[in-house]
Amino acid sequence: MDADRVVVHQMRAITISREYGSGGGEIAARLVKRLGWKLVDHEVVVRVAEHLGVSEAEAEAYDEWAEGLVSRILSSLKIVQPTMPGTVPVQMTTDSRIYNQARRRVIEGAVAAGHVVIVGRGAQVLLAKRRDVLHVRVVAPLKPRIAYVMRREGLSQEEARARIQLKDRDRMRYLQVEHRQNPEDAHLYDLVVNTGVLDLESAVDMICLALERKARRLSVVTGELGPGAGLARYAGQPSDFPPPETTAKPPE
Repeated sequence: MDADRVVVHQMRAITISREYGSGGGEIAARLVKRLGWKLVDHEVVVRVAEHLGVSEAEAEAYDEWAEGLVSRILSSLKIVQPTMPGTVPVQMTTDSRIYNQARRRVIEGAVAAGHVVIVGRGAQVLLAKRRDVLHVRVVAPLKPRIAYVMRREGLSQEEARARIQLKDRDRMRYLQVEHRQNPEDAHLYDLVVNTGVLDLESAVDMICLALERKARRLSVVTGELGPGAGLARYAGQPSDFPPPETTAKPPE
């Protein structure tokens, strides 16, 4: 177990992308508790606002249609140390370039500090090229997501459905507009977890296992990665491999 911890220590971050109501935020909270890492969530908005010298409300306008204040951000603000210079008041631009540059710096600073779980904020795209980051997508069918939101937020069934649809639409639009990516593209992630049947603690178990296994592959050169690594060729032709077509000779 101690050896596993040493291996996992090489990883810098986990990014969590989630469908609203799938339990992704709760999974992130359980992950940081299990691993002893730090959570980077709505605090990104707060930290960016500080560096831009604007109000939090102004920065929120350019975040992924932020969900409002979350008390847990306060405990982890100290771990985000971007390499940006001091705060300089600026004019927020309608194309959000200034905000997004600052958001990128904050996320990169969090990863540099290391051992963070980043929820949303396009981190799966911003950190896509880093092999020491595990990217996870949490999904669930609509019906259990509605039940989750009804229970957690005290909403009616129709209110919960409308909120889920709004949040999913906003998150998809955010990634498409800012990064030209679709959050539902499975190729953005190392692991996609469906909580429609799996309980949240089992989802945490799976993510921790994937984190440990990806950490063990860090020393492998890129060219030796992939599903065919270490495998010999088939002994014969695969059964579904069609024989080459023969072209009949025209009559002479």
